[in-house]
Amino acid sequence: MSTLSLYPAPEFNSSEPKGGNPLEVDVNAQYTGYEFHYIYLIVCTFLVWLIIPGIGLLYGGLARRKSGLSLLFQSLMVLAVTTFQWMFWGYSLAFSRTANSFIGDLKNFGMKNVAAAPSPGSPFLPEIVFCLYELLFAACTVQIVIGGSFERGRIIPSLVFGFCWCTIVYCPIACWTWNANGWLYNLPSLDYAGGGPVHIASGWAALAYALVLGKRMKKGEHPHTHDKPHNTTLVFLGTCFIWFGWFGFNGGSTLNGSIRSMYAAFNTNTAASTGAIGWVIVDMIRHKGRFSVVGACEGAIAGLVGITPAAGFVSVWLAAVIGFITAVVCALCQDINEWLRIDEGLYVFKLHGIGGMMGSFLTGIFANSAVSALDGVSAYTGGLNGDGMQVGKQFAEITAISAYSFVVSCILLFALKYIPYMHLRVSAEAEEKGLDFDQFFDEQIGEWEHMRHGGDLDANANTEQYVVHGTHAASQSSEGGHTPVERVMSNKRED
Repeated sequence: MSTLSLYPAPEFNSSEPKGGNPLEVDVNAQYTGYEFHYIYLIVCTFLVWLIIPGIGLLYGGLARRKSGLSLLFQSLMVLAVTTFQWMFWGYSLAFSRTANSFIGDLKNFGMKNVAAAPSPGSPFLPEIVFCLYELLFAACTVQIVIGGSFERGRIIPSLVFGFCWCTIVYCPIACWTWNANGWLYNLPSLDYAGGGPVHIASGWAALAYALVLGKRMKKGEHPHTHDKPHNTTLVFLGTCFIWFGWFGFNGGSTLNGSIRSMYAAFNTNTAASTGAIGWVIVDMIRHKGRFSVVGACEGAIAGLVGITPAAGFVSVWLAAVIGFITAVVCALCQDINEWLRIDEGLYVFKLHGIGGMMGSFLTGIFANSAVSALDGVSAYTGGLNGDGMQVGKQFAEITAISAYSFVVSCILLFALKYIPYMHLRVSAEAEEKGLDFDQFFDEQIGEWEHMRHGGDLDANANTEQYVVHGTHAASQSSEGGHTPVERVMSNKRED
């Protein structure tokens, strides 16, 4: 993330860390002539927010029906928990101006002094705008990680893990990469919008989550249908939300409204498109000319992941190459779970971990200073400028973030696993019935109402879901001919 200095910009005054007293001066006056930049970032922030329900819809559609609701619920709650963490100390740990090379301090603890002063990311942005924009990056990352608990992780421990993971994994890595004092920032490794902090870190953390939880039960199911998405329409809608939101994710990461930002947005769409093409080609070869909607969606997401670290550093045609290569590599890793013997059902590691590492590596090869200079000030070199050392610096980022995220995530998960009442995995009975019926009263009431109106049992759900007080809901009772479900619903209406 770079700054723009085409004109004299507002300067941070340490004696006025809030940007001035709004009761005495107009704090907006310092941004006169530069309003476009922070208005553009606000619009990008709203776009990034759409990624959150997009991931929820994507995960919910990929899951089996009896566990889809839990993933939708967590997409909302992760945002809520991460917002609290970010306001409490997350922002300060990642972006405080007095951070060391590895972690920030608590100078902005509890949002202290986060108001109208020029932000540490760009002097054209009030710090409150920058803080909100970066908050949504953190929320998206934590939500990706939670995918590792797919269909057997308890919800409250997953939210506690998300809060702690954001604190001790995401915030330090964000500080390394984007804080002006961070060691990767000053190396420099090239990471335009989060290939390391967002994708590599979340991919390895999700793999650690799946490893610690252990494999899912597969009793009574054909192995080839265990991971079959229950709703392809939700997968498609989720992918559309994510793709649309990624315009803000990448397009705003220049932290200004320069031509470089527009270039990054174009590269984003290009890489997602060629990613979808690449994955579909692999599917056609593998399945004798047949297509897959889910495969096309996964390809688009792989392209978005691959272009994230490169969007503001490469030309449009090379963005197309990055999207295509990343998607093909991810598609060829279809059997990664079998190779690793880890049950990571949503393939977070395949798409985000492997895709993020590919994108970071290719950024070092294809980065061009002529593209980064489109913001009027930056001049980052890469392989196309004869800077072969940049590839080595990208490897340093990949290695450091991968190792830190995986090892620390495992330690954190094992610690939570042995805390009373914080066991990570649901019971075998709950997993067999499905997380939705076990943990949500919405699902139970929905099924009861469905049967009251003559609906059939869901052929994909376990029949235990329809047992009320040990009696099958379809059986008749001696009490007036009503089924147990009808009695329960009647009592609910009376209450």
